[in-house]
Amino acid sequence: MASAAVVLTGCTDDSETVRRIQTQRQVALQKQSQQDHLGETVSLLSQFAGLNEEKASRQISYHLNQWSQNQSGDGGSVEMPELASTLTDVLPEENLRTEVLRGEFQPSDVSVLRDAYLFRQAVQWIDDPIREDPLLVDWLKDLSGEIGEDAASQLRTACRLFDWTVRNVAVEPLDSSANVPPQVPQPQFPYGMKLEGPGYRQTLYQTIWRGRGDSIQRANVFTALCEQAGVISAVLARQSDEDGALTPWAVGVLAGDQIYLFETELGLPIPGPDQVGIATLEQARKEPTVMRRLDVAGYFDYPYSRTDIQQSVALLNSRMQAISPRMKKLEDGLTGDRRMTLYVDVDAVAEKLDAIPGVAGVRMWTMPLLAEIYQAEARRMVARDPLFSFYYTSRWAVLEGQDEMARNLSSGRWQHLTGQFADDDIEGVKGARTRYLEQRAPEFEISDLRINVDLQKRYGLRRGLGIDSSQYDQQLQQIQMFMRLGKRTATHWLALVQYDDGRFDTAANWFEKRVLDEDQMSMWEDSARYNLARAKEHAEEWDEVEELLKSERTYSGHGNRLRARLIDKSFRE
Repeated sequence: MASAAVVLTGCTDDSETVRRIQTQRQVALQKQSQQDHLGETVSLLSQFAGLNEEKASRQISYHLNQWSQNQSGDGGSVEMPELASTLTDVLPEENLRTEVLRGEFQPSDVSVLRDAYLFRQAVQWIDDPIREDPLLVDWLKDLSGEIGEDAASQLRTACRLFDWTVRNVAVEPLDSSANVPPQVPQPQFPYGMKLEGPGYRQTLYQTIWRGRGDSIQRANVFTALCEQAGVISAVLARQSDEDGALTPWAVGVLAGDQIYLFETELGLPIPGPDQVGIATLEQARKEPTVMRRLDVAGYFDYPYSRTDIQQSVALLNSRMQAISPRMKKLEDGLTGDRRMTLYVDVDAVAEKLDAIPGVAGVRMWTMPLLAEIYQAEARRMVARDPLFSFYYTSRWAVLEGQDEMARNLSSGRWQHLTGQFADDDIEGVKGARTRYLEQRAPEFEISDLRINVDLQKRYGLRRGLGIDSSQYDQQLQQIQMFMRLGKRTATHWLALVQYDDGRFDTAANWFEKRVLDEDQMSMWEDSARYNLARAKEHAEEWDEVEELLKSERTYSGHGNRLRARLIDKSFRE
């Protein structure tokens, strides 16, 4: 009996051991499966520009839901933030609650993930001492002793991100609706929006992708970069006493217990009272000279005075998905190189900003939501009206079309924004430089396209059945136009890559001799002239810098002249 008991006990112990091993193995496999789903998600995001957007979005949402279902617990409950109510002017409360509190990921979430991934990648290479604004280097060094190293470090990062934004997002007029040809049909936009209106006419992604935008869109890019860098920022807006309308006038960056001011229309931080460093909101409210010195006598008057900016509403540029429990859960699950900011505790951020004198309340910025609504309506119009479709899509067909040239430029643009400038010979991946160079067909080749059959064959442009010669010639002329536009866009971005890589002399050469070539002028002239001046600052060629910044040919002349004045004070006195 005793021996039998021993045998039975041994069997029990063995079975328990087996069950424990099986359980551990199952848990390990489950964890591996979870990581595989996250890995697939990040892998798809890293290649997003080269994928079919609709298909990739479905795949990503599938992987995220599989990962989420395998997670133990719910990642902690997240209530609707109080600040979410400030979005109900645009989205009904019921719809907002549904969108924020749903547990499942949907393809509509993927654009938020794509933007977070792209902006996080950009921050990692932009936040580097080589991209310091020369006007701020010494001031930032001295600031650490005043506000503490952590606060100074955050402000230093914000300065680099801002400088990159104003150099890489060419500024456009705030309202371009007057430039729409009268024959173009007008979609029926809600909330008083109009075709080519201010801010909402492009999404965040479209602005950084195309490298052009108005001052509001610049603010959108800058604050989104700050979010991925862990820097608190907000768009500061004046509120009308008559109808409550909000008018953005600057971006405020919180560092320590002060808000520092960045002006995206002018393209420079608002200078301090002594024309050194960056003004705080407190200084702008108290010191008359801060706002007054934004005037350029005989040329430009700044539209706001000290009294105009006594009280500002702080607008947080966080998407409604960023306050959802699912995004918090996902952010907590991302580790190492996969980390990115997906969730924002907007109520906590609002509390910090609201404590600053001069901040008259905090809201979530409705602009990202309005931009989505605008795009949805525009896409519906594209589907039903050929004339509107041509107007709406043709300008950026060189980047967003489905032909080989557009795909090549798109690939180069993605490589550029994610910091992959050079070729990766090991992986066999072309970098931004090579992609952009491939876009620069010789002018004689473009010119000969209509008459050279071999060139037509090379580009896959042979005449189709049923198309007469005159119709075919029109098609070729249109292709020539797109080739030139694509070439000039690639040339400008290639020059920016040289600047971003710290090759300032090479960048200056590209801007001066290629982008600003009188025979090949383009929509990039303004940006190229500014960036040429910036490149020459590094060579201390101050006379040429001043001449470029004071050019009468630039749309951004106000901010450029202010920068020339600051340079004169800092480096030439």
